[in-house]
Amino acid sequence: MSDAEENGILELDSEDGDVEMSLMSEVVYSEELPTYKSVPKGQAAPKVERTEFNDNPDSLFFNDGKRRVDFVLVYEDESRAASGKKASIYKRKLRRRECFEGNLMNMGVELEATQSVVDEKLCFVKVHMPFDLLCTYAEVMHIKLPIQPNDLASKSNFITKFFYPEQEVLLKKTKFFTAPFRKDQLQYFYIKDRELFFTPAMRSRMAYYILSRAPYDVNGNVRKFGISKLMDAGVYKAAYPLHDCRFNVKSQEPDCPNERFLLYNEWAHPKSFYKMQPLNLIRKYYGEKVGIYFAWLGFYTVMLTLAAVVGLGCFIYGFATRESSTWSKEVCDPMIGGNIIMCPQCDEDCPYWRLNITCESSKRLCIFDNYGTLVFAVFMSVWVTLFLEFWKRYQAELEHEWDTVEYLQQEEQPRPEYEAKCVYERLNPVTQTTDRVPYTACGKCMRVSCGVGTVLFWVLLIIASVVGVIVYRLAMFITFSQKLRSDLKDLEPFKEYVTPQMATSISASVISLIIIMLLNHLYEKVAIWITDFELPRTKTEYENSLTLKMFLFQFVNYYSSCFYIAFFKGKVVGYPGKPVYWLGKFRNEECDPGGCLTELTTQLAIIMTGKAVWNNIQEVLLPWIKNLISRHCTQVGSEKVIPRWEQDYQLQPMGKLGLFYEYLEMVIQFGFVTLFVASFPLAPLLALFNNLCEIRIDAWKITTQYRRRVPEKAQDIGAWQPILQGVAILAVATNAAIIAFTSDMIPRLVYYWGFSVSPYSAGTTHTMEGFINSSLSVFNTADFTKKGRPNDEILRASNVSMCRYRDFRNPPGHYYEYDFSMQYWHVIAAKLAFMIVVEHIVYFTKFILSYIIPDVPEALKEQIKRQRYVTQVLLHETNIRHFTELIKPVADKIHDQVDDPELDLDFEDA
Repeated sequence: MSDAEENGILELDSEDGDVEMSLMSEVVYSEELPTYKSVPKGQAAPKVERTEFNDNPDSLFFNDGKRRVDFVLVYEDESRAASGKKASIYKRKLRRRECFEGNLMNMGVELEATQSVVDEKLCFVKVHMPFDLLCTYAEVMHIKLPIQPNDLASKSNFITKFFYPEQEVLLKKTKFFTAPFRKDQLQYFYIKDRELFFTPAMRSRMAYYILSRAPYDVNGNVRKFGISKLMDAGVYKAAYPLHDCRFNVKSQEPDCPNERFLLYNEWAHPKSFYKMQPLNLIRKYYGEKVGIYFAWLGFYTVMLTLAAVVGLGCFIYGFATRESSTWSKEVCDPMIGGNIIMCPQCDEDCPYWRLNITCESSKRLCIFDNYGTLVFAVFMSVWVTLFLEFWKRYQAELEHEWDTVEYLQQEEQPRPEYEAKCVYERLNPVTQTTDRVPYTACGKCMRVSCGVGTVLFWVLLIIASVVGVIVYRLAMFITFSQKLRSDLKDLEPFKEYVTPQMATSISASVISLIIIMLLNHLYEKVAIWITDFELPRTKTEYENSLTLKMFLFQFVNYYSSCFYIAFFKGKVVGYPGKPVYWLGKFRNEECDPGGCLTELTTQLAIIMTGKAVWNNIQEVLLPWIKNLISRHCTQVGSEKVIPRWEQDYQLQPMGKLGLFYEYLEMVIQFGFVTLFVASFPLAPLLALFNNLCEIRIDAWKITTQYRRRVPEKAQDIGAWQPILQGVAILAVATNAAIIAFTSDMIPRLVYYWGFSVSPYSAGTTHTMEGFINSSLSVFNTADFTKKGRPNDEILRASNVSMCRYRDFRNPPGHYYEYDFSMQYWHVIAAKLAFMIVVEHIVYFTKFILSYIIPDVPEALKEQIKRQRYVTQVLLHETNIRHFTELIKPVADKIHDQVDDPELDLDFEDA
């Protein structure tokens, strides 16, 4: 016998010498539930009452019409098909299910089983929590409940109220002061109807609390427990709370609130795209965790409106001034750009070319590379600070309104996967008692090291894929340079638009998007596996660990190609006589004479648009197709009536990670909007359109295609808040670097203020005329190396002695031939100075804004103080009354003895 078995920590069921095929870890249950009563050994567990469906498809109650269904368990009866080894597995499942249901009933939970209308093998076990049991667990879970109507009037915004759903439709409820529930003070809580005192979301949350902790196998001190493990083992097929009605048809039940129907019509339906979200109803129906996600997404979308308007204005300004740009005119002028012969951009096979063929790309560059972009980049740095600070204020208001300000988070129960492997002992430094842990200090170090190593391997894999795309760009640029212009010579309208640089950039962007999606799909599984291997103790620790891994990977995966184009491409290329080679073979690619900013813009537009379209199609089609197939496979005659619980079973289950992927998608988008917005002012506008669709798609998805999720409490957006703050800080540096090193704004300013006048030029007034000539260096074609020299066919077709290339270098014949010129060092100094000054100004502005904007509004602080005061007064009065009731019998006895002088007073007996 192993040490684990001797210690009673881990036990695998075996029957007839067979161990479960899955070798699934069992769980030690270490804490007693308040209402748990063990079944005496040898006594049979109570049986669940079985009833027939009463042909009421809208019923949310047991057959008696009084007891509400708070949760539903679904299992498959395999008794008919069980034979041989399957019979042994079936008996094990049956024993566990009967024990689990018997223990639930011993705790006070009421159960009722009904056979499926569609599939005779399925059975639905309805779970009901009696009022007394709800009171017990409301106190255990510190659920806040109303004690007195709120006498503080809430403010309504005159402008936004027209965009809210009709309050009459949503049945606006009275607001209350609340306090953590105490069963011994029940009479002091605001109870008008015992059946409505606990909302359906509260009832479902308490039911799941019991289901996740109820034992299903007891062997001495070892108790295996939890509905999750039973579902993983196949004992139950599903467990979920009920929707209150169909999403598109009102319930015929007289007391049904039809909240799902209201949510669909006022929130999830496309016709409601312009309306504000009914957050209170979302929170009431799905819980605070879902409510806070949609509140954050809605607030982010509203704030994007301002950024989108300013970005659109910047784009319109650039578009309107593109024809009047001096440097663009020089590129397009046949007498200037037409007479400038550029050096070949690859070895041997690339021809000489004239600058004016990039006329259209130069005009496109002017749309994004202008002074408006600088203003917009600074604006976005301020905008992101305002967004985060105002979100904190809005979040504080939601915390107050949703009773999570003083949310007492219970010490989280260890995850079953963690407890199952607790075979080692360690001294608890707090309690000085012995605790069981699943690994030693060395084992934990090994697990963490393995996880870090795996993450680094996948990050390096992404970098390798980026290098592969770069090699593709280098190889395809040569091909496009040779073939593209000759293939398009008959398509004159397209010839000026489709340049080798543009064709290479677009095709590489599409390949990058495909690689991103593929690696993303694979790494999701790897990240989950790594996190499972690390064995975090609680669900919060698990989610935080997974969040960090996923975001780190996604950050490198989605942004690596953008960082390459923005900060590496065209920066180390040498000059025509001495180019820089990758792997000793591929010549490093250069930027277009207009710069790399156009390529960065193209990359962002393709990735943002492609990712948004793909994710939205996936979110709509996948659950819809799955449900369509499910309905087709379980199609029954139209004469049969299907109960509410069976209609919900045909919907898709919510994923175990819940809203994790929704947050991840939006945070990645937030990075695109902030990190590279200086190159693409339309990014906030694209994000705004996507989010308007995303809100309704997510709403439609969870309202119509998925089972109702178990409500969860949440105070904020969790680990995503510091991630957003980190992205906001990094965005200042990236946008300053894009303007300084990727765009041509600084070289143009240096030329305008320093090199357009004496002593560097004959002019006496500052001007941009001559900038293109100044930004292109001269190269003597006789200085080509043998490897880089154009082939004989190109040499015969052209008689070129001098060509130009994009750089600031001394001309041939100079004492420091082809070395960096004085203008280059002026430009570098200006770029570094610009970055330092802009970063410090923006960071200082962010700091000031963060300081002067309080996280909690003053009016809200008064409301919180008022609620605390009312709660304290009421609880104090309650304690006095309770003490008075306890002392009254003693006081009455003393009073009677004092009034009777013949009695011998004995106060000790009294």
